[in-house]
Amino acid sequence: MTLPFFLPMSVGVLAGDALAGEAHGGTLRYLLVAPAGRTRLLLVKYATTLTFCLVATLVVALSALLTGALLFPLGEVTLLSGTSVSFGEGLLRALAIAGAVALSLVGVAAVGLFVSTLTTSGIAAMATTVGLLITVQIVDTVPQLAAVQPYLFPHYWLSFADLLRDPVYWDQLQKNFGLQALYALVFGSAAWARFTSRDITA
Repeated sequence: MTLPFFLPMSVGVLAGDALAGEAHGGTLRYLLVAPAGRTRLLLVKYATTLTFCLVATLVVALSALLTGALLFPLGEVTLLSGTSVSFGEGLLRALAIAGAVALSLVGVAAVGLFVSTLTTSGIAAMATTVGLLITVQIVDTVPQLAAVQPYLFPHYWLSFADLLRDPVYWDQLQKNFGLQALYALVFGSAAWARFTSRDITA
C-alpha cells in the first residue's frame, strides 16, 4: 500500500517543493550567490530527494519487520514460489525489496523536480506533482490505454514482488529500473535546461 500511494505522494511533495519552495521563501537567490552554481544546486536537490526515497523505504521496511517480529514467530520465510529460505536470506531479500522500491521512485522524483523549476510557488509545484502522479496511476488502470501503460513510470512498481520468487524473475524488474532511468534522464535534463536558463528573482 505504501508504494502505490503514500511513498510516491511524499516524494512528490518533497521534489515539488525542492526549488519552488526556496523561490517562494525568497532563499533561492541567496543560495545561488554561493559559487556552487545552478547545476550543482539542482544535483544536490535531486540527491536529497533520492536519499529521502531510500530512507523512507527503509523506515517502512524496518517498521514492518519489527511489527511482524512482535506479532509472529521468527523463522524460515516462505516465498511466493512456495519454497522456504532461511531467516537471514529473507532479511537480505527484504533489503533488496527496499532498494527496488526506492529505485522505483527515481522517476517521480525527477518529474517533481522538473515541475519545481516551472513555478515559484511550492504549493503549486507539490499539487501539480501529486495530481500528475494520481492521473498517471489512473491511466495505468484503464484497459483501453494498454498501449501506453508500459511507458508510464508507475507501471512496473509492483515488480518488487518478483524478488520473493525462487528463482528471482528479473524481466519486470529490469524494465522498471530502465524506465525509471529514462524518466530521470529526460526530466532531469529538462529540469537542468529550465533551471539554468530561467531568471531568478526570488
